[in-house]
Amino acid sequence: MTRREEWLRRQRRRATLIATASTTFVVLALVILVPRAPGWDDVKKTFFDQDRFREDFWTLLGYLWVDIKLFLTCAPFIVVWGLGLALMRNTRNPALFPLRAFAAAYTDILRGIPVILTIYLVGFGIPALGLRGEFTFLGFGGRWVSPYLWGCVALILSYSAYVSEVFRSGIEGVHESQRAGARSLGLSHLQTMRHVVLPQAGRRVVPPLMNDMLSLQKDVALLSLLGVVEVFRKAQTIKDRTFNFTPYTAAAVIFLLLTIPETRLVDWYSARHRKRTGGSVIG
Repeated sequence: MTRREEWLRRQRRRATLIATASTTFVVLALVILVPRAPGWDDVKKTFFDQDRFREDFWTLLGYLWVDIKLFLTCAPFIVVWGLGLALMRNTRNPALFPLRAFAAAYTDILRGIPVILTIYLVGFGIPALGLRGEFTFLGFGGRWVSPYLWGCVALILSYSAYVSEVFRSGIEGVHESQRAGARSLGLSHLQTMRHVVLPQAGRRVVPPLMNDMLSLQKDVALLSLLGVVEVFRKAQTIKDRTFNFTPYTAAAVIFLLLTIPETRLVDWYSARHRKRTGGSVIG
């Protein structure tokens, strides 16, 4: 073991001890102080009713697949469309300036509008056009006014603007010498992007891209505003029937069970990426 590796090991051990001590202090403070609050009994009955939680948890868990299916429907389109927008922004051909301007305007507008407003505008605005007919796609089916369809479209439109900036930062992070080397070998612009720039940019953007996908998994619950029946919407229905907020607590636990493993995966990959590229992994 080298001196640097030994030093890093000591730093990690020290950071772990400090984190454990501070976490233990905070948890003990919460356990001791919160139950002493004057309204704790009412809060416990309203938000943490054990009987309600046991009953509602399993009911809500049955709707988790809807959230997962919505995520799996949106994610591929977001990645593909976001990459397309990034390539439009990165084009250097004067003849393709309209595409570059369109991509810039698209990202400025969609990133400037809150996701919840985009969902309202698309989810209620487009069905108001009176479209007719039916569709079947990736397990979802219904009329063209279905909130499952336009809710997904709203998320795709909004998140692709953010993802395109992630891809663009990765593309622009590839050193210009890589492009020059590709041109010296006789590669065209398209071949340079395909064989030289995008493979390097792709490795750079995986950690932030995974974070965007993690946010998407949670924001799928916003489609409940359009009437999509998933975990949050079902929890809201149970709350309205029982006048108790414990279903929201159960829904929060379900989302945590889904997102915490994904978060740990993102952290592991980010640490692995930093280690491979020479960054710090302390903390």
